[in-house]
Amino acid sequence: MRLITFMLILLFGLQAEAKKLLLPMDENQKNHLKAYGIAYWTLERDVDLEWLLNYRGGSFLIPFSQTILNECNIRGVSYEVVSDAQTNSIYTQIASPDVNMEIIKLEKVPKIAVYSPQGKQPWDDAVTLVLTYAEIPYEIIYDTEVIEGKLPLYDWLHLHHEDFTGQFGKFYASYKNAAWYQDEVRVNTETANKLGFSKVSDLKNAVANEIKKYVIGGGFLFTMCSGTDSYDISLAATGVDICESMYDGDPAEANYQSKLDFSQSLAFKNFSLVQDPLKYEFSNIDATMDHVGLGQVKDVFTLFDFSAKWDIVPTMLTQSHKRVVTGFMGQTTAFRKDFLKPNVTVLGETKSINSAKYIHGELGKGQWTFYGGHDPEDYRHLVGDPPTDLNLHPNSAGYRLILNNVLFPAAKKKKLKT
Repeated sequence: MRLITFMLILLFGLQAEAKKLLLPMDENQKNHLKAYGIAYWTLERDVDLEWLLNYRGGSFLIPFSQTILNECNIRGVSYEVVSDAQTNSIYTQIASPDVNMEIIKLEKVPKIAVYSPQGKQPWDDAVTLVLTYAEIPYEIIYDTEVIEGKLPLYDWLHLHHEDFTGQFGKFYASYKNAAWYQDEVRVNTETANKLGFSKVSDLKNAVANEIKKYVIGGGFLFTMCSGTDSYDISLAATGVDICESMYDGDPAEANYQSKLDFSQSLAFKNFSLVQDPLKYEFSNIDATMDHVGLGQVKDVFTLFDFSAKWDIVPTMLTQSHKRVVTGFMGQTTAFRKDFLKPNVTVLGETKSINSAKYIHGELGKGQWTFYGGHDPEDYRHLVGDPPTDLNLHPNSAGYRLILNNVLFPAAKKKKLKT
């Protein structure tokens, strides 16, 4: 009985001393992806936390709470209970000018929107898949909500792998007789007409420009696969008809390549469009064939190592337990560096073929991130492939990069209550 009493006193004493929960994000973490969900869940409960950049893979430090500890156990997330003395030791280590580490306070719950057609399942898109797996809530919006001016309601916007050029993914040659393709054309055409546009390409261009205004006003934009280059192409082609008749009912205008305005795009310049309407490619921005030449075994990309104390934003976006990440294909796999604007920051690259996989930039008060490829754990994702089961990939470095972006706006100060 005395032994039990002693153990209880010791346990309560340790809990009284323990002031923080550390979610390690190095190789000791059992589930990296759900750890981001714990961080988001904590913010939802109006509890601020700290992101320890480059400390053990970008760990999270949270005020001790039995409720949060229990939630970690429920979700299978590894944690360590650290005392005041241990916490101070961590702070001292990170503050040293000799180490490439920094502390970022997360204090705002980002409200997340995913631009996606209704009816799409989470596994149709890597971002919705990992948000669902990490248990991070999001709302679906599409063309109607964008045109109606609802983007400012959200802190973070992801573009489902979309074709903003109005060419329906350039799937015509392979899938024009497929029911899903015909349904997509019909629904998009009906939506465009309902919103006052005679063509889907005109609607998508208007949406692209509304998204650009959202970023300029302070929004955070993230997109993958064809939602990257097709988006920039649409911006550069504002007021120019680049669609052939099978896509919009009339021929593309003459010499449309020379009419592109690269000053309007976010990331890319001086690119050439693929003018064959039956070819499954938008432009020479995409480095898919370069990566095909590498082969799956050699297809990797390396994350840049930024200065955490000076280059805070790119450091946040590249937090990982692995600096070399397995590559993966998509309609747009990566970006040829020759076409990047000079103000674009390359976050991850495949240096041997001069391609950038992961890029970032600023526009007005906002920021954007483009990530090439379709699914970080499905090397060559094809139409009709089974969904990726993230229970098999809880430590995916490729998926971690998506979640870095999801938490990124949380570093923006929350509004003070009055």
